[in-house]
Amino acid sequence: MSESSSSETGTMQQAAELSRRMVCGGLAGMIAKTATNPLERIKMLSQTGEHGSKGKQSIANLYRSIVRNEGILGLWAGNGANLLRVFPAKAVVFSSNDYYKKKLRILSGTEAGQALPNSLEFLGGGMAGMTATLVTYPLDLARGRISGKLKVEGSSRHYNGIIHTVLATVKEEGVKALYKGVKPTVLGAMPYEGIKFGTVGLLEKTFPAQINIGSDGKTEKPSIWRKLVFGGLGGVMAGIITYPNDTIRRMLQLQGSRGTETIYEGYFDCIKKVYAKHGIGRLYHGIGINIVRMAPNTAVQFSSYELLKRSTEGYF
Repeated sequence: MSESSSSETGTMQQAAELSRRMVCGGLAGMIAKTATNPLERIKMLSQTGEHGSKGKQSIANLYRSIVRNEGILGLWAGNGANLLRVFPAKAVVFSSNDYYKKKLRILSGTEAGQALPNSLEFLGGGMAGMTATLVTYPLDLARGRISGKLKVEGSSRHYNGIIHTVLATVKEEGVKALYKGVKPTVLGAMPYEGIKFGTVGLLEKTFPAQINIGSDGKTEKPSIWRKLVFGGLGGVMAGIITYPNDTIRRMLQLQGSRGTETIYEGYFDCIKKVYAKHGIGRLYHGIGINIVRMAPNTAVQFSSYELLKRSTEGYF
């Protein structure tokens, strides 16, 4: 076989492997998001305060308000936008994290089979988060606007689906409005994904899997339960640390949308005004439900991704 043919074959194999990881990542994200969307909806209403009641509301009260005003399917409001956003976002996050870790391994001189330094685990995840955010941000904004308000009977202040949300936003506020809050989102995505992937990597090194040899002489792969537990812990850690930033970006995304006045001039102005009016605690509204949501969400993400990768080996 000629050198050029060998090179082309190698390139095709790399492209096929990247495609496989992207599909697995996207499907894993969709499974996790659909399973936890009710918790996500309650969290977002708690963050934005757009639930039609004064003061902070309990998880149970928000649940009842959603079901009373929108029916049981209201718990999945925004899930269509979620899935359209999550598939490409998680496809990019997981595949680019693998890609960046591979490149960082080469640049750092870390040999194959040797554990990547913790700092590079965090860096790879952070770069993956930034990449995915920039690619899928308008879909995230649409999802936030659909889920961030409670629909009230007779009101025209709500959005109907992702396409309607995007078109209405552009018509009423201009194309630039699709990137409202992008700065805190990027600033939040980098540490969030960095902490999430970094924590999982740290846990895998701290608690190494027992290596077993099967009857066929092949090395058995670690239990999928490791990814489930480590993924859940990584998500909770990342969610707690970056939660105030997430609240700020949701407030910036929502302002100027139907029936919501524009009162913040930017990221730091939002922090200043929220702190002056409500105190630092306002930035943590909904953190309880977020912790409850993040643990199963990221646990399912990581375990599904690993399971799908194993199941599709040799098919791409």
